[in-house]
Amino acid sequence: MSPQTAQAAFLIALGVVFLAVAIWMFMRANRRTKVIRDEGAAKDVLDEGASPAARNQALIDAPAAVARDVGQTSTNANSDAIAAATASADAEAGAAVTPTTAPPPAPAPAPTGEADDLKKIKGVGPKLVTMLKEQGITTYAQIAAWSDADVARIDETLGRFKGRIERDQWVEQAKLLAAGDEAGFTEKFGRDG
Repeated sequence: MSPQTAQAAFLIALGVVFLAVAIWMFMRANRRTKVIRDEGAAKDVLDEGASPAARNQALIDAPAAVARDVGQTSTNANSDAIAAATASADAEAGAAVTPTTAPPPAPAPAPTGEADDLKKIKGVGPKLVTMLKEQGITTYAQIAAWSDADVARIDETLGRFKGRIERDQWVEQAKLLAAGDEAGFTEKFGRDG
């Protein structure tokens, strides 16, 4: 081995040893220290087996500031009184909300006879009955006569119920109900309409 190679090997070995010592010192300096307490000293709330802090336990035991009544809120939101609110009312609170930028619906022709029970159409509940009534739609015959353009126009006014007309096949249901074909309606769409 030449003297230059031996000197280089020595310097490399020295560098590796120096690097190992530096890493060991760095790791030792960053190690967490263990706190040793006197046997007679009071326990801290963070010590293992210590009782919870009084302040935290008081917060845990305190009654809720606001009671949540989700069940009744849901019941109220689905009541006929809320359903009869205008289309711009919020279902949960009944407060007015800003309407979307959808074009205003064209008024449907006024029905000549008595209004039908639109809730018989699957997918139409009290809120949708109210929204349809605001647009002058109160009979099965009106819905049965809708064209694709009418469906698209009215669907734009339904807000969060958008897409229900086609998904629930309102026009087909209305055609059967307008014709008085209860048996055909029940066969195709089931009971409880």
